[in-house]
Amino acid sequence: MDLQLKGTVKQILEEQSGTGKNGPWRKRDFILETEGKYPKNVCITQWGDNIDQADVQEGEEIVAHIDIQSREYKGNWYTDVKAWKIEKGSDIQAGPPNNNAPFNDEEPTIDLSATDDDIPF
Repeated sequence: MDLQLKGTVKQILEEQSGTGKNGPWRKRDFILETEGKYPKNVCITQWGDNIDQADVQEGEEIVAHIDIQSREYKGNWYTDVKAWKIEKGSDIQAGPPNNNAPFNDEEPTIDLSATDDDIPF
């Protein structure tokens, strides 16, 4: 499943780095304001070389391909939103392809008169 958030970069937070059991690491968070009637601010994290490959700038419109992961620590749950790919400018897709299928907004009808009263298991 490919999760994506589209919006405008509102703020870029200071890069953090350190050394862990797997060696040196670095990360940078940025705040993305989503589109729509009720925009939301989402803190998204970039790790390692992704910081340099997708050098996001404040005010830039992007699509962030993300992974969401939660973890428990001492009875509390923490959720990370990690960007693994950033599209910007001409790379941004215009949306889902238009298949020219007509839209049917009628309620489906179900004929229950011919139902079988036997349980299926």
